[in-house]
Amino acid sequence: MSGPPSSRSLSAAAQTVERRLRQEVAATTLLLNELGILGYSGHVSALLPGGNAFLIQSFDESRAELAPEDLLVCDLAGTVLAGAQGAEPPSEVYLHCEIFRARNDVKAVAHFHHDLTTTFSLVEGVGLRPVKNHAVRWAAGIPIHSDPSHVDDPARGRAVAASLGQCQGMLVRAHGQVVVAESVPAVFVDSVHFVENAEAMYRAACLGKVVPLSADEIAAFERGFDRARHIAKLWKYYLGRGRARGLIPGDWPL
Repeated sequence: MSGPPSSRSLSAAAQTVERRLRQEVAATTLLLNELGILGYSGHVSALLPGGNAFLIQSFDESRAELAPEDLLVCDLAGTVLAGAQGAEPPSEVYLHCEIFRARNDVKAVAHFHHDLTTTFSLVEGVGLRPVKNHAVRWAAGIPIHSDPSHVDDPARGRAVAASLGQCQGMLVRAHGQVVVAESVPAVFVDSVHFVENAEAMYRAACLGKVVPLSADEIAAFERGFDRARHIAKLWKYYLGRGRARGLIPGDWPL
């Protein structure tokens, strides 16, 4: 990786945070790939301290072999500030740029193309609803962005951010999914639950009429739910599984 431009001279504290975020993004990408959620395309991003730049993988870096040092630093216009010489961001970098611009609460974004989950954007009048308990994360709704195009310019990025609104996840019709969260471990856990919920709803629909969680059931679950503790538990579990399988190096201090 080439040295960062002088405009990115970082304090020791900022370097420590960036190092941790790089490891989290790389680990999340490797784990989502291993789970079959994120394939040969798709990307995970993390907002850097200051809120003016973010980490994201390059266009052609394998999601099955991503390392922390492979990640690019981009500004909110999608311009590469630091990274390997000649490396380009993914064509849909503007999806991340415009969501970060629009949502101060979002610190990490995952965009992937899980086929079964995408089917819920293809059937009129169905939609994806919370049917499993941890899907209460999307109690505010799972919107469907109507334009299936690649989000390869700022205008399309702004349109995706507008469709997402204040929700925590969405479908892009005939294309894929977007999940946003307050941290990289959180966006990993939410992405797993997003797909689990879609798979559960699909199977339920094969048996008969689907009965989503009611507002009362969602409220009851949320009252006893400690999100931070749940994220820490699942992050530890999946990291451990990844290390046991040789996917996550043991010297990443996550």
